[in-house]
Amino acid sequence: MPDGPLIVQSDRTVLLEVAHPDADNARHELAVFAELERAPEHIHTYRITRLGLWNARAAGHASEEILGTLERYSKFAIPQSVTIDIAETVARYGRLVIERRPDGVLTLRATDTAVLTEIVKGKRIAPLLPSKLDADTYVIEPWARGQLKQELVKLGWPAEDHAGYTPGTPHEITLFEDGWALRDYQQKAIDNFFERGSGVVVLPCGAGKTLVGAGAMATAKTNTLILVTNTVSARQWRSELLKRTSLTEDEIGEYSGQVKEVKPVTIATYQILTAKRGGAYAHLELLDALDWGLVIYDEVHLLPAPVFKLTAELQARRRLGLTATLVREDGREGDVFSLIGPKRFDAPWKEIEAQGFISPAECFEVRIDLPYNERLVYAAASDDERYRLAATAPAKLEVVKELIAKHAGERILVIGQYLDQLDALAAELRVPELTGSTPIAERERLYQAFRDGDEPILVVSKVANFSVDLPEATVAIQVSGSFGSRQEEAQRLGRLLRPKQSGLSANFYTLVARDTVDQDFAQNRQRFLAEQGYSYTILDAEHVAA
Repeated sequence: MPDGPLIVQSDRTVLLEVAHPDADNARHELAVFAELERAPEHIHTYRITRLGLWNARAAGHASEEILGTLERYSKFAIPQSVTIDIAETVARYGRLVIERRPDGVLTLRATDTAVLTEIVKGKRIAPLLPSKLDADTYVIEPWARGQLKQELVKLGWPAEDHAGYTPGTPHEITLFEDGWALRDYQQKAIDNFFERGSGVVVLPCGAGKTLVGAGAMATAKTNTLILVTNTVSARQWRSELLKRTSLTEDEIGEYSGQVKEVKPVTIATYQILTAKRGGAYAHLELLDALDWGLVIYDEVHLLPAPVFKLTAELQARRRLGLTATLVREDGREGDVFSLIGPKRFDAPWKEIEAQGFISPAECFEVRIDLPYNERLVYAAASDDERYRLAATAPAKLEVVKELIAKHAGERILVIGQYLDQLDALAAELRVPELTGSTPIAERERLYQAFRDGDEPILVVSKVANFSVDLPEATVAIQVSGSFGSRQEEAQRLGRLLRPKQSGLSANFYTLVARDTVDQDFAQNRQRFLAEQGYSYTILDAEHVAA
């Protein structure tokens, strides 16, 4: 038995010994099917979940490969119950298949009659399957393809969807690969997506998810609806498509709070799709405005809950989700799996960094002591108030100044959650502030001034988390965040990972009030960074300038 870095336990948790020489290789292979739960200094804890195993299977990994990883790196024998459980869980994927007959009728076919007999008795399943064709096949209501997949995942029997997709209205789109070409991993992501059907491509920020989208559009050559997080992101997608593809300005429409254009390629915001008027969604007609052959969901981990319901009705359209992390703070990863599709491709951050496609990054947590009087106020505060008091501690301002002085001459983002904190920072540092209330035109002007070096420091709220291209940023100083959100950490670190013309590596600082809930929430962020293979150095505020 090899003396590996892993200990596999009977409750399907896996312990990783961080200092072991094989730890990095084990982490890389483990991330294919297991989710990191805790990441303290020496031992990291992963959990093998059903959804993780099904995502791995959908991406092409067999149970033998998964068990082989555990056996190769395990310090002790793998519990027999875990071996059996993994094999049986993986084998559940594909026992039910959704197909479309030549006459257009949707069917659910089982390779195991007993499974079909079990699931058709479910109260939420039976109404979706109106008639039986034979012992192993039922007819599916035409409208129920998405809802059926949702319900089957909840029952533990995920269906493979082979029913195909409408091609949509043809529209010629080609890539202009003039002085650039799709990277190998980008092309593989596109190939996997089309080979295996709709689903999600997981790539780090800065690794070119937009180019994967453009490559998918050039492959599909059809009318395309692109859903994005905000108007700034919509404009960046538009700019990138104009630069990288044969599409012209007349062929790309923006559908947002400001503009309502429907063109062969239409870029819409999530907010406009979820906007209501008189209690009803006001812009649902967009989903059927043209015969879309491809729907792209940018930052799919941020997909608002109402859009899941709308997506359930789009199952005949090919759907591509793009994200840096499948983790959702609302726990609805199962809905992404069933309605957008399973994971089709992912590439670890450190692997792409090693190839030189994203910038190396160092991550630091700077711990700050609250003065005695502030400690007393914190101790007496209600639970609801404590995080705000700790996150907005005035002592953080001096540390921000020291870090800016340490990185003089670099492009620096100071990122926070609370507007009064950001107001004070911007005033004290005498630099521009960018928040949700900043007009779109002013946001774009400030972003461009930052790129050009005219404004080397910006104080920004969470509006800068998503889909903002600031490739020359080399330092991020996070003063407060959304209660240790892992998806937020992915976005904020991602601001720094685009390769630099300057050749500088990136530094990511998180300022944390010691012995408070601020420090407790920081453990979530540590977990995310460890999951991606980044070390996390803890510094004392007194030594930050060293």
